Order: sequence, then C-alpha cells, then structure tokens
Amino acid sequence: MPILRLIATSDLHMHVRPYDYFEDREDESVGLAALAPLITQARTEHACCLLVDNGDFLQGAPLGDVAAQDFAEGARRINPVIAAMNAIGYDAATLGNHEFNYGLDYLDHALGQARFPILSANLKRTDGSAYVPATTMITRSLAGGSDGDAALRIGLIGLLPPQILQWDRSHLDGRVVVEDILAAARREAVALREKGADLVIALCHSGITGGTYREGQENAAGHLGAVPGIDAIIAGHQHLRFPGSREFEDLPGIDNSRGSLHGVPAIMPGSFGAALGLLDLTLARDGDVWSVTRHAATIRRPAPAGERVPRDCPARKAILAATEEDHARTLTQMHAHIGETGTAIDSHFALLGDNSAMALVAKAQREAAQGLVEGMGLSDLPLLSAAAPFKAGGRGGPGYFTRIAPGALTLRDLANLYLYPNTVSVVRVTGAQLREWLERSSGIFRQIDPDGPPDQLLLRHNFPSYHFDVIFGLDYEIDLSAPARHDRDGALVAPRARRITRLVHDGAEIRPEQEFLVATNNYRAGGGGTFFGGAPAPVIAQSTQMVREVVTDYVRARGYVAPRWTRNWRFAPLSHPDGSPVEVIFETGARGEGREPADMPLTPLGPTEQGFLAYRLRLSDVT
Repeated sequence: MPILRLIATSDLHMHVRPYDYFEDREDESVGLAALAPLITQARTEHACCLLVDNGDFLQGAPLGDVAAQDFAEGARRINPVIAAMNAIGYDAATLGNHEFNYGLDYLDHALGQARFPILSANLKRTDGSAYVPATTMITRSLAGGSDGDAALRIGLIGLLPPQILQWDRSHLDGRVVVEDILAAARREAVALREKGADLVIALCHSGITGGTYREGQENAAGHLGAVPGIDAIIAGHQHLRFPGSREFEDLPGIDNSRGSLHGVPAIMPGSFGAALGLLDLTLARDGDVWSVTRHAATIRRPAPAGERVPRDCPARKAILAATEEDHARTLTQMHAHIGETGTAIDSHFALLGDNSAMALVAKAQREAAQGLVEGMGLSDLPLLSAAAPFKAGGRGGPGYFTRIAPGALTLRDLANLYLYPNTVSVVRVTGAQLREWLERSSGIFRQIDPDGPPDQLLLRHNFPSYHFDVIFGLDYEIDLSAPARHDRDGALVAPRARRITRLVHDGAEIRPEQEFLVATNNYRAGGGGTFFGGAPAPVIAQSTQMVREVVTDYVRARGYVAPRWTRNWRFAPLSHPDGSPVEVIFETGARGEGREPADMPLTPLGPTEQGFLAYRLRLSDVT
C-alpha cells in the first residue's frame, strides 16, 4: 500500500543552529541543523514525503532579535531562518502567532525570501484580500499501487490563533482581521476538494484541548478532527509533543497513544527543533477517491549528549553555511558589555517568592512607564509593575532557568532574563481587576488538600511560568487550600474560589473600586493569557521600545545594579486538621542547589527521575 510521509517541525522560534545563545555554548539537542540528519534519513525511508513547518519560526532566540534589529537599521539581508528552511527544502509552512512580533514590514520582507509557500487561511487584510495564500496544492507521485504509479494531489491549509489581534495589536490594528479557526478550515477544506485535492492536510498553529469548542478559541487543533474533509492535522503552539505528552491524557476524542484527533491522524512535534514529527499515512484508492486506511505517528529526537553527531550531513552543512554570518553578528552583540551586577540574578526559586530576576525587570519597566504617563494628570494613581519569570522550569525542563552570576552583565544575560520582544504598556485597572489578575497567576500552584496524602506536588508543570505574574508594589497571600479560579488556559472554572486572601497596598487593604496604573508588557495588556477575560486591558499608554531594551537602558544608565528579592507575596500557612504540618514537594532545576531562600522551610530530597531537584516545603511554617 502506498504511504505519504509528513515530516513536520513546529515552533522553531529561530532555533536554527545547534547553539544555546543564553548559555553561550553548542547544544546539539536543539535547532533545525540538529534535525537535518533526521530529516534526511526520514526522506530516504519513503519515496513520497512532504516537509512542512507549523509556524512560530521567526522569533524566539537572539538570532531573531539581531535579524530584526538589522532590518530596523536598514539592512535587507535574507532572514536566517528562511535561509535555513530554503537550504533544507521545505515544501510548505504556516504562519504562527509570533511571526507578527516585529511588525508587518519585517514579516513581509522575510516571507518574500521564502522558496516555499507560507499559508494562513484565517488571516486577511482589512479589505478582505488574503494576506498570504490560504492554501496550496502539491502533487506527488505515488508508486506501488495496483494500477502502477499515480499522481496524488495534496491540499494544505494554514491556520493560526485569532488572538494575534490582541497580542500584537500595535502592529496589526486596522491592517488585518482574523477568522475563527474552524470556520476557515471548513470553508477551505471544501474549496480544496472542489479544486481536485485527493487529501487535505491542516497545518494548524494551535494546541489541543478538550471541552466544548468556543468560537475564536486559541487552542482549536483538538477539534479540527470533527471538520469534514480533513485527512491529517499538524498541531503546535503549546510546545508539547503529541502523541505522548501527559497533558493530552483522558481528553475526549483524543487518542494520545496512536496520535489521532476525533479519528483523524495528527501529530505535534514539540518546539525549538528539539524533535521531529513523522506522520505516515497509508493510502488506498477506490476509483478516483483516495482515503487514509491507517497511520503511524512518531516523534524522533536529535542524538543524545555523548553520541556522535553526523556533522558530514549535507543538509546540516547547508544550514550552517547559510546562517554563519548571522550567527557571528549575534555572538558579537550578545557579548557586548552593558554593566555590572553585585548580586546573582536567578529564577530557580522564583515560584517560591525569590524574585530578584523579576525585580530588575519590574523596576526598569516602572521607570519607563513613569515617562509614558508623565503629563497625563494621573499622578494621584499608584504606579505598580508586573513581571513574570520566563524561565522557571515546568514544561521547559530542569535546565530552563535564568542563572546570572555576580559580575559583568552582557546583552546575553539580559536576553536570558527577558526572552520575548514585548514592548512596555501601561494599563489602568481597579482593585477588583488586580485581585483577578493575581488569581489567574496563582493557577500555577496545585490545590493542596489539608486532609490529603503527604507530599502533594506544589506546581502544575504544564502551566507556563510566563503566566505567573508578580505585581510589585503590592503585598498579598495565596491560600493553596482553595482551588484555582482559572484553568491553564485562563478559562474561569471555579467562580466562587478565592486564593488571594490578603491584598495590600501601602499598608491598607485594597478596595475593589480603587484604581491603579500597572506597567506591564503589550502581550499581557492585549489579553495574552486570558488575564482580562480574553479581552484587552484598558491601555492608557504604550511604548515602541522592547522591555529588554528598557532593562538594558536601565542598567547602562547606572553601570552597576544589585537586585535583591523582597518577598511581596507568600503562601498562607497551612496545617492538617490535627495541627500537624502540611508538607508539599517543590521541584526546581538541579543547578539551584545552594541558592535556596534562607527564610523558606525547605528540606532537600535530591533529584527526580525527570532531572529536577526536589524539596519538601513545610507550609505550616512559611512566613
């Protein structure tokens, strides 16, 4: 029986070369070049293959920031990730949400250099015309059928989250509109069939969730299997691997063993070029009609540490050669000295309140916000600042932490501290909205049952740490015995629950109607993370300067900083009904040993099977 193999990457986030710019070392576990030998091998195993990318390729590593800066300064070089994708020969790709982070002019320039179609069916210009092609048709020759060779016409649809209009509103407002994912998929699947497509593949930069579908839903890929006419789905956006990730267990209609969504073959190949997805579709023909009779979904990963890397792979060499100059410029910029730090800046215990990394960002952000609101007649409103630990383990793994030693500070350090090209925004919110903001953030913690078993896990590792906002200028407590009001995606699931039990500003309990200004980033202000019910926050001022640039200017202006954590939030003490202490398990990175907060009742337990470092935390004794 003939087989069509779909070879898929997703969420590359500018991880082109096998190099960790944050640690300043080679890393053969990530990057498109590290995947090149796997892609080459996968192509040799089946005669009929398509290599596709599922979006979020243009942003996410310092290589991308430098390319964007070069463009802003007038350079018109080929974008390094597009050069790499051209070199290895992609057949098609779709846009993801992060393609818009640097603006449409930059995006247009990058897309114009691609030698393969880049799609998006639910993105249009405001006049109704397509921004990029909605679909494409690729013809492949199939051998081995009972009637000899046959031409297979494969239709591909590109899809992205509608929330880009919120997350990158400053770039997109008034220039594009975005349609619901399922609505666009239904329309384009029918259109492709009418044009003669034998199979229809959805390149859906969207994640997999259960529950009832809501129009405009961010993570919609799990529901695409119910759309007639779609034969296979490439999912992404969540930086997870499907099949296999535990987040997808027990979801209705989701087969996490075989890899199918409501019976339709599907795969999600993780992120950063750390894995390659192979979706093999076994085909049968009845007259002129082709169908998928069975499938196999496989995730392959680059050579583990210590194994020989096939450096003589031509595709790998081509990617490295195409991006060598960009790599050299990036290293030069990353090594640029900007100041000194007298203290370590570390995120290993950020989820227990050691907020030195966040404090530096929050101070720089607040200073920039003061300049933005000056002269607006709002000096009577308190100005707060919200920051999150972007690298704090979780689904990023036991090595995904910020570690900056005392001494020289470089741009590499600040890129490690603040990963995204977000800009500064100032929002005007009430005390009630502040409380809800913190309720949403506290969802990173599991509910702890005082009557429950010992050693309950504290953290929800599938909850992104960039959604754990700490609001500086407030003091508050988190009651872990209460359920989280929101789920991982921000939907309200426990309307009566209250975890934030004490919320104080300047020594006084905050009133619901009281008003505040908060310095934050454009992603959060635009509704990112569903912190304001999925709608944008009331923005009163915004900057075009990236938060990372603001922090860089803050350090340069002083020459020397010494960020120290000041615990402005704590867990409410929790004991068993008999008065005995409630103890939970907290996990952090192995390199966090010796950096424990002195005021936290922690007992080291050693490494876990996943490579984290475990501690027992006594909640009855937190202060």
